[in-house]
Amino acid sequence: MAKAILLLSGGLDSTLAGKLLLDMGISVEAVNFVSPFCTCTPKSMGCSAAKKAAGQLGIPVKVFSTGDEYIDIIKRPRFGRGKGMNPCLDCRIFIFSRAKKYMEECGADFIATGEVLGERPMSQRRQAIEIIERESGLNGLILRPLSAQLFPPTKPEIEHLVDRNKLLDIQGRCRKPQIDLAEKLGISDFLCPAGGCLLTDLEFSARLKDLMAYDPDFSMNSLKLLKVGRHFRINSGVKIVVGRNEQENDTLERLHITGDILLLPLTIAGPNVLCRGQLSDDDVSIGAGLLANYTKGGIVMDVEVRVDLTKRKYLIRNVLPFKNNTHSVCRIGIAK
Repeated sequence: MAKAILLLSGGLDSTLAGKLLLDMGISVEAVNFVSPFCTCTPKSMGCSAAKKAAGQLGIPVKVFSTGDEYIDIIKRPRFGRGKGMNPCLDCRIFIFSRAKKYMEECGADFIATGEVLGERPMSQRRQAIEIIERESGLNGLILRPLSAQLFPPTKPEIEHLVDRNKLLDIQGRCRKPQIDLAEKLGISDFLCPAGGCLLTDLEFSARLKDLMAYDPDFSMNSLKLLKVGRHFRINSGVKIVVGRNEQENDTLERLHITGDILLLPLTIAGPNVLCRGQLSDDDVSIGAGLLANYTKGGIVMDVEVRVDLTKRKYLIRNVLPFKNNTHSVCRIGIAK
């Protein structure tokens, strides 16, 4: 029996690809790659979307973390970026290369994916697909069941491991063919097909550009911080992040590392504020003022200051809401 390794995101396309292969009698094992930038599922779900889809298909799934090596790709992509900071070709090459290693380890015959020709403007163009296959060392070994009729036969088709006549010719960005196919195949529980990647988001991209400009050797911790709160650039060496809700306040406490200063409101509910960089007393005062500014009513208040991870504390009393008239404070937002 032929065996395929299926790249399974948990979305509709990859679920359909797996179902088509199973219906041909092919053994399928799924792999899922967890990225810090995925927005396909609610934050609380994590990689459970892929696990749920695998359960629906009745196949095993192995989850891989992209890890620190993936950060190097974000910093220095070989094949450029999209409109945001998304290095889509480099990302796909990375994922397919890791999937190839796993395919070889478990003795599978080929890799399958739910990719549809022309569906995504950067990574699913014909030229991009050819680059990804070449650079990942998988020429002829990537089967795209939803669009296979639009490509030359792959090795598993040539060797009659897969019936080419049962593969499809879907292309473009319209999702109606996939939704109709899901109904035909009895797949009714699937994610909204409009998932995506934070690296295509212009506000997140602006934050990442700022981080790369002022801290080019950034860590995974700094990358996670980009996903939280309101971000302010005080100067080349200092950034301040203001929480927007209780969940983000908790996250700022967890991301607090040695060298940071964490500010917390006293006596009234308000945002936590994380100050990071080469901090002066003035910078901390600006952070306290921003805390007061984003507290309901912008009232005068006392602020607790946690200097380090050992919870060394002091208080700043009678903090006034910050007014940007004597300091240059830039909200890091939409990229120009």
